[in-house]
Amino acid sequence: MKISIVSDGKFGDRAFEIIREKFPTEWIMAPFPQSMIADDLELALPECDLYISYVRHPDVALAIIEKQKPVILGVSFGPGFLRQAKAINENIVAPLTMCSLEDNIWVPEINEYAKVFGRPSFEVKVQDNGTIESVKVIRGSPCGSTVAATAELHGTRLSPEQLQHYGLRICHFCRAPRFGKTCDKELSGLLHIRELMRAINGVSPEAGARLKSFTDEMEKMIDQKINGG
Repeated sequence: MKISIVSDGKFGDRAFEIIREKFPTEWIMAPFPQSMIADDLELALPECDLYISYVRHPDVALAIIEKQKPVILGVSFGPGFLRQAKAINENIVAPLTMCSLEDNIWVPEINEYAKVFGRPSFEVKVQDNGTIESVKVIRGSPCGSTVAATAELHGTRLSPEQLQHYGLRICHFCRAPRFGKTCDKELSGLLHIRELMRAINGVSPEAGARLKSFTDEMEKMIDQKINGG
């Protein structure tokens, strides 16, 4: 599967370097119009199976969407824009963060990509005393934050403080653009902690039980981030 990452130069460079290790990937520079409205925009793009858009102008994003190929919006423009986009091309997704995408939607090309990049998935080994013996990243963020921050977990002791530090390290490595609710760095950190704890609970329920009050509070924070509740 061939992927094209389309950017106006601000975002997506690290994702390109990492995604190209797993898929044939091309980097495409797009214009960034200075005006709010860019009429009659002609955008020449190479043929590919999936576009990942990191452009910051909605009219440029629409020009990508009009190519009638599957598109992942790395920078989104809100629910109104997404409805407009889907009226043109239904094979569009705008994940809350690029590390929350799952391989369970209706578009085969996006699912193939999301088997490798998206919602974090881990294999972990935890000692009886709560020390993390090893963590293997099965699926992670396209910006590389999952691999970089998780590499620091080996030999550390599970605690609320350590998990909070892990979330902060995810935020540190994250290259997410901050536009509305899309790619919120703090949400990325929380989602990584959630998935890490799910993996830990799968192999050491006792370790997970010791952190239940922390994970319950974390779930409330995720709900507030996503639903404003």
